[in-house]
Amino acid sequence: MPEILIVLLLLIAAGAGYGAGVYLTRQQDRLQLEEQLRRVKEDGERRLIELQQQQSAVLKEAKEENAKVRAALEAELRERRREMRELEQRQQQREHALDRKVEAAEKRERAIAQREHEVNQRQQDLARQQEQLESLRQQHDAEKTHFAQEMQQERARVAKDLEDARHAFAEERRQELERVAQFTREQARQEVIAAIEAQAREDAMRRVREIEAQAREEAEARAREIITLAIQRCASDQVSEVAIAVVPLPNDEMKGRIIGREGRNIRTLEAATGVDLVIDDTPDTVILSSFDPVRREIARVALTKLIIDGRIHPARIEEMVEKARQEVETVVREEGERAVAEANVTGIQPELVKLIGRLHFRTSYGQNVLNHSIEVAILAGIMAAELGADVHVCKVAGLLHDLGKAFDQEIEGPHALISGEIAKRFNKSPEIVHAIVAHHATEGDPMSLEAIIVQAADAISASRPGGRRETVELYMKRLEMLEQIANSFTGVEKSFAVQAGREVRIIVKPEEIDEWQAAHLARDIARRIEESMDYPGQIKVSVVRETRAVEYAK
Repeated sequence: MPEILIVLLLLIAAGAGYGAGVYLTRQQDRLQLEEQLRRVKEDGERRLIELQQQQSAVLKEAKEENAKVRAALEAELRERRREMRELEQRQQQREHALDRKVEAAEKRERAIAQREHEVNQRQQDLARQQEQLESLRQQHDAEKTHFAQEMQQERARVAKDLEDARHAFAEERRQELERVAQFTREQARQEVIAAIEAQAREDAMRRVREIEAQAREEAEARAREIITLAIQRCASDQVSEVAIAVVPLPNDEMKGRIIGREGRNIRTLEAATGVDLVIDDTPDTVILSSFDPVRREIARVALTKLIIDGRIHPARIEEMVEKARQEVETVVREEGERAVAEANVTGIQPELVKLIGRLHFRTSYGQNVLNHSIEVAILAGIMAAELGADVHVCKVAGLLHDLGKAFDQEIEGPHALISGEIAKRFNKSPEIVHAIVAHHATEGDPMSLEAIIVQAADAISASRPGGRRETVELYMKRLEMLEQIANSFTGVEKSFAVQAGREVRIIVKPEEIDEWQAAHLARDIARRIEESMDYPGQIKVSVVRETRAVEYAK
């Protein structure tokens, strides 16, 4: 029993303790909840205050923005009202102007109607006047016809009387002249005709000289302008090529290696290239000699490669010569294409381009023939364009005119004819072939304007400063030839070739040559020079006639 009581007490105590604990826990939770509610309430109040402040600020801003918008709208409304007023004013002004224009148009219509009435009235009056005038004209024509008939009859009678009087007077004058002059009529007529012929011949010669001088001045000015323009537009280099090929050596020992044992290397090289190797006492130099410039270039390239490689024996020589030949062929093709491109010539066959490229290795008086051909083509094209000739014919003929110089060592004949045959073989037109053949007067006279232009372009390219190097022998021969031609004419006392052969001055005997014959003499000598000589550019012929009267005072 006591244990049960004790247990009950313990249970009661435990229950009381548990209930007290639960009560205390709930109290703490309630306090915490109240604290949280208080804080939430404070936060809410604070946020509410902040929201109220923000709302006040937003309302204030909205009021200010609303005020600004209202002010802007009112300003815009005022501007629109002002524009509407102006538009109404302009509309009223336009209506007033339109009313005035309508009134003016109505006035013009009334004035036009009035004028039409007046014009109709005047036309009626004019018609009546024309009828009256026509009747007067018919009456006048009748009177005029009658008067003309009377005048014609009177004129015929007067003419007959004058003719009779003229015949009578002429017969009397003839008889009187025959009596005074002791000449018959036929003799007097022949004498007058001879005098008139002499005077006419002198006047004609003077007129011919004036016309020739004027034509010469105009032609010289025009030709000088065209040639100057062509030379200015064709910029070419000075002459720098030489006609021999020189290969430098690193040392004199290389000469022995080039010659080889018992000369087998030099014989192999000469046989493979077709050139002669000149190895003399000149230090560190080997000279290649050949009339064929292409072969000479192949030998130069092959020998240069052998010297750089250092292995010089017959098999290596043949291999290098073959490589050099291929390189030179490539250079020939490239140079031909360059020439065609620079000359701006179209329609040239590939094989003909290669033949043109061969001229790159040929020189004439120190001038590279390919560059000379390009220059002639450009000059001929420019002059043809200025003179209205066929530009294509002149350019092609200028580019091909010296093509024969690439083969004149292999083919006999003048290079102009060879060039013409090659052009004909490649189906070039007869005009081109003729211009090529006639670019030297010795092979044919130019019969077309294009041929003359090509001949002039060739002379310009050859005679320009720095174009060629002339030998002293050729220069002296030209001077002697000029003086010889001048001295061969009758009446020439002395002649002098001056200005490097570009002018010949001739002194004539004044008692044998008068001033009219001097002009003929200058023309004849110029023609003889053109027929007998080849020269670049032009040669001026000056005839000087001087008369001196000398007396001595004693």
